[in-house]
Parts: sequence; structure tokens; C-alpha cells
Amino acid sequence: MELFDRIARNAQRLGLNLIAALPAERYELAATPAYRANTISPGCRSIVVIGNGGADFWHTFKAHAAGNPGWLERDNPLDDFTREVVEKEIVMPIQTEGVRCITVYPFGSGGPTLNFMQLAMLAGLAAPSVIGVVVHPVFGPWIAFRAALLIDSEIDHPGDALGFDPCPTCSSRSCISACPAAAVSFPSGWNIPKCLAHRVEAHPDCADRCHARVACVLGPDQRYPDDELAYHQARALRMMRPYYKR
Repeated sequence: MELFDRIARNAQRLGLNLIAALPAERYELAATPAYRANTISPGCRSIVVIGNGGADFWHTFKAHAAGNPGWLERDNPLDDFTREVVEKEIVMPIQTEGVRCITVYPFGSGGPTLNFMQLAMLAGLAAPSVIGVVVHPVFGPWIAFRAALLIDSEIDHPGDALGFDPCPTCSSRSCISACPAAAVSFPSGWNIPKCLAHRVEAHPDCADRCHARVACVLGPDQRYPDDELAYHQARALRMMRPYYKR
């Protein structure tokens, strides 16, 4: 079985159902110096992007937390779970076959990292949107990118969102009227200062979900469960508060 297929099979068992790969050189040409892959893994030839769409990964996480008392009391239980299962179930099997692989996560590294949104778009897993998050043809805005594998093998396996650009042709643009902070517009997109001020100063309006994201016409049947929406919103607000104060 090809390397990409083995990675995808192991990822999908966990609910990590968005997987694509691209030559590292393609990403390096677009990335700014601070986010280049060869800073982390000199000589890496390909990048495999691993993410999830919909609720499958959340359900896997909840089952793990239910079987491990105290897991939800961690500072970042979902990130910890992600790191544990990616290393054990995805990275370790290919490393035992002699594949050189360095894993990069979009959270908590404290060191060099990658531009995951740019990486996902180049890999064909997502497209830009006016609501500040990237979107997928099937899963809409209900996607997240969990890890990137920097590999010494040549792989080029794009996802289904390559060339996808939904917002210019969207007729309803229900996300714009749904935002209580009036922080979404077309063609300008997401107004970060407006969103930030509203979230910090009047956060009960958006405490358990982003209304613009929920109103997106793409993938409504793939929406995260209410407890997952609240989880992500609470953590986003936690990061926003110190930034807003500065």
C-alpha cells in the first residue's frame, strides 16, 4: 500500500477524515520565511496535512475522555488527545517502516511552525471565506487542521477543495446578517477588531458559537455538536482577551 494510503487509513479510523499531501517546494514558494517547512525539517520533500471535517473526531475524543477520568480537566484536553493519537496511531507506524517524519501541530509548540491555513488551501483541503475561517465543499466551515507531517518521500495528493472559491458566487450570504457585531461583509471579509471587541466586551452574544459560521450555507448537516461549539468558543475567547488588552 502506498505511503499516503497508509497514513489516510490510520487517520480516518480516528475521525481525522481530511487528508491531503503536497510537495514541500510548492508550500515553500508561498510561505513567508517564518513559516517555512525547511526551517523545521531541512530536506523534507512532502507535507501531509491532517484534519477533520464534521463531528467524527470530536466523538472519538469524547470516547477517549470518558475512558480516561480527569482528561477533560487538562488545560487543553483536545490538543493533548490529538498529539497522543497522531504520534501513536499515524506517525509511529510509518516511522517503524523507516520513513523520516517530523510532526508539526498548529497549537502549543512554542517554536517554528507552519501557516496551516495557507498549507490547507495549497493542499486542496480548504478555500478562503469572508467569515475568517476556511471552508470545504462538503463540510463547509466545520473543519479543523490538526497536524502536518514533514516527510522525506515525494507525495502529491491534493484534496477536493483545490480551486474552490464559494463566497463570490454565494447569493444568500446569510453569514453577514447573522453576525451580531456586524464584523462580516463582502467583499471585505472578516473585520477582526470589530469581532474582537464584541467577543471580549459582550461575549454572551457569542459565548457558545460563532453565529456567522453557523449561518454559512455550506455543510449545515456537518455542523459541530453544541458541546464542541462551546468548547472551541471558550478557548478562542481565552486567547482573545490578553490580545485585546494589549
